[in-house]
Amino acid sequence: MCDYSLEGLPNRLAVRGEQLVTHRFVTGSIGMASPLDIAAANERRGWWSALRCWLNPRAELNRIPAVCIPPGARLRMSSVPENLRKGYDLRSVEEVAFVQLSADAYRYRDAIRFVNGRKETLQALSEGVPFEVLLLDMSEPELQPEALIPVFLDQAF
Repeated sequence: MCDYSLEGLPNRLAVRGEQLVTHRFVTGSIGMASPLDIAAANERRGWWSALRCWLNPRAELNRIPAVCIPPGARLRMSSVPENLRKGYDLRSVEEVAFVQLSADAYRYRDAIRFVNGRKETLQALSEGVPFEVLLLDMSEPELQPEALIPVFLDQAF
């Protein structure tokens, strides 16, 4: 999922195992991007590229693709911001699920859900928060606590 505000930008799908960071795009919205794509876009390739960037800095930054993540994907969030750790009682590293909050037009919808059930939009995160893509689809069943209870406990002996 890529927020509506990122639709006009180049984009691509996330890859399992990929490292991503939150990034403020030229639209002003926060989304996911690859640190490698950011570094490549910021690299100067010569005087002509530097002149073009100086004349139109937004055009150069439009080269960074937004990385789209499907709802339900599992991510490892490293360096959880201090305000979230304190406010939501989190550790510095958390596993999160990528969720869509709404299907309404012109509303930010991309968010993460922590294990404790709290949700936060990507827009509330600062730039540079690192993530690792652990799982992109829900074809692998998620272990639920109730799945650990043996079935025979429900039966009378």
